[in-house]
Amino acid sequence: MRAVVFEQFGGPLTVTAVPDPSPAAHGVVVAVDATGVCRSDWHGWQGHDDDVRLPHVPGHELAGTVVAVGSRVRRWRVGDVVTTPFVTACGTCPECTAGDQQVCRDQTQPGFTGWGSFAELVALDHADVNLVALDGLSPVHAAALGCRVATAFRAVTDVARVRPGEFVAVHGCGGVGLSAVAIAVAAGARVIATDPSADARELAVAFGAEHALDPADVDAVADLTGGGAHVSLDAVGHVAACEASVRCLRRRGRHVQVGLLPPATGRPLVPMERVIAYELQVLGSHGMAAHDYPRLLSTVRRPGFPLDRLVTRELPLDDGPRALADVGAAAGITVLRPQHGP
Repeated sequence: MRAVVFEQFGGPLTVTAVPDPSPAAHGVVVAVDATGVCRSDWHGWQGHDDDVRLPHVPGHELAGTVVAVGSRVRRWRVGDVVTTPFVTACGTCPECTAGDQQVCRDQTQPGFTGWGSFAELVALDHADVNLVALDGLSPVHAAALGCRVATAFRAVTDVARVRPGEFVAVHGCGGVGLSAVAIAVAAGARVIATDPSADARELAVAFGAEHALDPADVDAVADLTGGGAHVSLDAVGHVAACEASVRCLRRRGRHVQVGLLPPATGRPLVPMERVIAYELQVLGSHGMAAHDYPRLLSTVRRPGFPLDRLVTRELPLDDGPRALADVGAAAGITVLRPQHGP
């Protein structure tokens, strides 16, 4: 098969022929029809993830068709069209049996613990626990769900528990941030977004944000909300965005950290004196389990939800190296189509 490969952290990205994967007894191999280009993939390429071993194929947001099935798989067959969360859970550890597969202690992750979906084929573990049938959803849209939309959905609805009428601040309007804007608006919240890109701010307004600010103007959140946001999310994973997210909260507000903050990029300064004085909640959110996808699919299929506008670029696999190197340069979500030519 052909895949995007790097052999040193931060080094050249090439599209080359590599061996086809085989399924584990509990797993499947999927022919990748669409795969999202995410900032997490960039972090892996840069060496910010200890799980990545060289040489490596990135990619963790995917949808496609099952082409091989392990001997112990019972729920899936060759020809099934599927997607998966980026956490492929074991299904048997204490966290999994409690329903919290997104923090499985024995998880694997395509594109991190093993080769990923910037390829024509990808192997996925524990298929009976982790696969989700597309049920008519296009692979391009499904690829956007696997990390950014699913992560934003759980962060907004389950971790922050956003309620109608609350003010929600979203810091960073890439794929996760725009998804969070749309999901918070669907929940009845009033959203203020921040991003240094004018194009990203324009998209945030199109997705329902009442205001879209340059991060330099983040102090205006307090005035626009009458005392601060009820909920604030760092959706980009940036030291300054994390601190700004905490500082823009009203008393008893909830900060949710969604964007990755690998130590190599610096440690954020969390103003704990403010956390104490305002009785703030500081929360983390890490993806979403496959069994929660029906709620997610119900939300994104509602009339008016801008799922079709989240994906702003579709590129062939040959453009994968450029897309990963420039991740974040284009507003919205970029999707590679490994099974399609230029």
